[in-house]
Amino acid sequence: MPPAMTDLLDIWAAHSPLAGHAPDQITVDFLLPTGIYIQMDVPREATIQHIKLLLWKQAQTLPLFSALGEMESHMFECVNQAAVHEELEDETRRLCDVRPFLPVLKLVTRNCGRAERLLDSKIGVLIGKGLHELDAINDQEVKDFRSKMFRISEERMQRVQMMTCAEWLQACFSPQLEPTAGTAITDGVNDRLADLKVTIHFDQSQDSASLKVPSSCTSTELMELALKKWLTTHGPEEEAWRGQYVLRLSQRLEFLCGDHPLIQYKYIRTCMQAKESPHLTLVHTSAVKAMFDKEISTIGAVVSRKSSNPPLPLPPKRRVPTHTTCVWDVSNSFKIVLVNASKVNAEENAKVQVRAGLFHGTELLCKPAVSTESSGRSDHTWKESTLEFDISICDLPRMTRLCFAIYAVMDKVKKQKSTKNPHINKYQTIRKAGKVHYPIAWVNTMVFDYKGQLKTGDINLHCWSSFPDELEEMLNPIGTIQTNPYTENATALYINFPEYSSHPVVFPPFDKVRQLSVIGRGGKKFHIELKEIMERDPLSQLCENEKDLIWTLRYDCRENFPQSLPKLLLSVKWSKHEDMAQLQALLQIWPKLSPRDALELLDFNYPDQYVREYAVCCLRDMSDEELSQYLLQLVQVLRYEPYYDCALTHFLLERAQGNRKIGHFLFWHLRSEIHMPAVSVQFALILEAYCRGSIPHIEVLKKQVEALNKLKSVNELIKLGTTKNARSKTKEAMLTKEAMMTCLRQSDNTNRCRYMDSKMKPLWIVYNNKLMGGDTLGIIFKNGDDLRQDMLTLQILRLMDLLWKEANLDLRIVPYGCLATGDRAGLIEVVSSADTIANIQLTSSNVAAAAAFNKDALLNWLKERNSGDALDRAIEEFTLSCAGYCVATYVLGIGDRHSDNIMVRSTGQLFHIDFGHILGNFKSKFGIKRERVPFILTHDFIHVIQQGKTGYTEKFGSFRQYCEEAYLILRKNGNLFITLFALMLTAGLPELTSVKDIQYLKDSLALGKTDEEALKQFRQKFDEALRESWTTKVNWMAHNVAKDNRS
Repeated sequence: MPPAMTDLLDIWAAHSPLAGHAPDQITVDFLLPTGIYIQMDVPREATIQHIKLLLWKQAQTLPLFSALGEMESHMFECVNQAAVHEELEDETRRLCDVRPFLPVLKLVTRNCGRAERLLDSKIGVLIGKGLHELDAINDQEVKDFRSKMFRISEERMQRVQMMTCAEWLQACFSPQLEPTAGTAITDGVNDRLADLKVTIHFDQSQDSASLKVPSSCTSTELMELALKKWLTTHGPEEEAWRGQYVLRLSQRLEFLCGDHPLIQYKYIRTCMQAKESPHLTLVHTSAVKAMFDKEISTIGAVVSRKSSNPPLPLPPKRRVPTHTTCVWDVSNSFKIVLVNASKVNAEENAKVQVRAGLFHGTELLCKPAVSTESSGRSDHTWKESTLEFDISICDLPRMTRLCFAIYAVMDKVKKQKSTKNPHINKYQTIRKAGKVHYPIAWVNTMVFDYKGQLKTGDINLHCWSSFPDELEEMLNPIGTIQTNPYTENATALYINFPEYSSHPVVFPPFDKVRQLSVIGRGGKKFHIELKEIMERDPLSQLCENEKDLIWTLRYDCRENFPQSLPKLLLSVKWSKHEDMAQLQALLQIWPKLSPRDALELLDFNYPDQYVREYAVCCLRDMSDEELSQYLLQLVQVLRYEPYYDCALTHFLLERAQGNRKIGHFLFWHLRSEIHMPAVSVQFALILEAYCRGSIPHIEVLKKQVEALNKLKSVNELIKLGTTKNARSKTKEAMLTKEAMMTCLRQSDNTNRCRYMDSKMKPLWIVYNNKLMGGDTLGIIFKNGDDLRQDMLTLQILRLMDLLWKEANLDLRIVPYGCLATGDRAGLIEVVSSADTIANIQLTSSNVAAAAAFNKDALLNWLKERNSGDALDRAIEEFTLSCAGYCVATYVLGIGDRHSDNIMVRSTGQLFHIDFGHILGNFKSKFGIKRERVPFILTHDFIHVIQQGKTGYTEKFGSFRQYCEEAYLILRKNGNLFITLFALMLTAGLPELTSVKDIQYLKDSLALGKTDEEALKQFRQKFDEALRESWTTKVNWMAHNVAKDNRS
């Protein structure tokens, strides 16, 4: 829940009339365990520890003080802004940061180890969900998962305690590496590898040195050269320090770990491409050792070091053997009993029915079962309450979902003349003449529990009322299996799973599954037909005959088309347990897929546990850099996992706890969606497990969370101040500035911090980099905008950049940083030395309407900032980056491309920002599409590319060649793009809700066509963009005029 609105009724606002007598004081009521009540003023910015000390001094003068005992054995408790009890174990927090709902603090006695309670309190504050909420969940699966993760995390922390300093440095602060097959950077003259000019700084010294080394030089060799340089100026007395240094990136806390060639480090490669000198700092190992010791002591305060002589294990407890029945031995038809439904939101004259279906992924295993009709107001029962399905229990796959839809059946309403009928539901489905079905609620549950046991007994399912755009027989199989946590108003469906045996019915273990399988052989007769099927894109549907052919030739698929495993899985008859067993045996001998191909197996279409374990096994071959590239999708597909304890969760935690950069992004990808009820518990459990296995990282993340909370409060105050009436605006503006300056004290650059003039009043913040004096970092904090779509688009741009570089084509893309951090909140990196096309055009013209048509403005702007060889380089940068973004925006269908959404750096790199419309969702006005071109290619862009020359020159021909080459490279990886977007379908992005949205990618990449046909299509689009560029100019003119009128 977001912090309370900072207004005049907020007691934590600095100038609230509800504060104490002094503006920096707050009146707090204290409740003591002795029954004594104390009211006193305390400093609003005081820490909890200081407030407790003040209270203790006051309590000494009152009765029953001796009964309190030691001060350290007590802590405060309050009701927080989310209206739940919060134990204030972390006493270093300030009262104004805690922000209790009311200024009432209750003193309570601690009842367990302080270190453990402090850790629990920190984790609760950090993940945005108190651990007492998880403790209160009465679910054995939650308890078992937390217990297992607690044990694994403790073992992990004990292993960290045994690490050497070098191993720790590699895990926590190693920089990003480029793939080894990247584009070679030459000197541009003799096509030999370019030399590298490195600026070396010396820690704890103002000295610096410049070294020229070959780019193939390793970090160890560079360090030796830097030390020699240091020794020449500081004499032989420094000789003793030889070998006790490490190189750090001067601008960030990353060390050149390993002995890789310098060109392989992403930071150094980026500097070389930008013709800039990399800055590295020589740091003494004692400084690194001090950091290491601090982290190890932080772990030691909570986790005891693993003993080298562990105690002898206790003898195992005698377990009474429990008799079970194998599910394959139960031939009864599957059935469930509808007991009743309550709080059904249907009209009085409507009849209510329940539809139920059994699904494996998106495959319907048998015909859905439908109840009889029921009348009533909000509570319903059904005469024939048993729903029987046309499938035997023995044929139910392990991951079978039982999906319900509750809907109203009404007489068909005659069409009214007015279209403004509020009762028309967009989900209405006419099932038969004269009747209309209106979905009311849906809910899903698994047929087997997390231990593989067939569910029995009564279960109460609280339903969801919001339906997706696409429904399968009115059911929502892709929806969550979690029930609605808001039980007070949710429709409740009460069902019963009958018993089929006197013993628990369980799914067989893997060794029994393999016993049922038989190794078979295929034939070569249909090899050509099979090849054609296997080369289709992931969106292509398979007909039944093709599925039968694939299944018959499954061993040929394994030998000749191993990457076609997803199509084989779609061809399995999951409703036959014999076929399922055959598949599991085949999976054991299936060749390992590349990580990129294995990603598709984590889609919702492939729910089988062993398939997903196989996919995760393939992902283990990913480097940390590659895993970072796909982390966004891997977090989203956690939604498809029906059980908390799964291979994907373990894999992500293992890699995140082994690399702090991955851990940072895993934390924020999960934390930013913790408010979503469907994933709240699952993501909270994973976050808790991560924090327990990364205890030193907690303090860093805690500072980030606190900083974001302060920024959010400032942003709320600014929004409030800018909406007040004119009379109070001056006062509000003063308060706003004061609040912002207070919040940004750490920035050291407050005079450059401001808020932007768009609707959500984003904060523009400039920080000084503590690691390198004078250098600044800019970020934009947004509160009120969903940044997840921007984050996805920038991730795909990063991937395109990587694929182009792998093919030796560097198009100088600028995929700036963007991170969602909460509900409609997040951070955006400010790209330095850049300006928008609109600003460049407006500064060159006094009339806003004419600015868009000034084709010289952009070239003149680059000439002002570059001269001679630098200008030639800037134009080359512009040409390459313009080609990259033309292709990328066309393939991704990026819309709303006005002159304020395209920027240029002073070095010449063009880049796009603000990706609110993707996949062909172009803006329109009065039903007319405002954007008529496939991508932006205006004549002033061509004017720069051709260096101001008229007519199409050789430079323009090169530009066109870059575009075509880039397009063909993306086409080769079309399946990967489709997979990545498909994995994001349940993320809730506004323009990515169904497979139909992804169809745009298939069309823009011309998948299914030959390269010649696709290239012909792209050339037509290129010519169209050129021919219709005047419409872009008209749009930009309108945008400039509107912007000029607003200012």
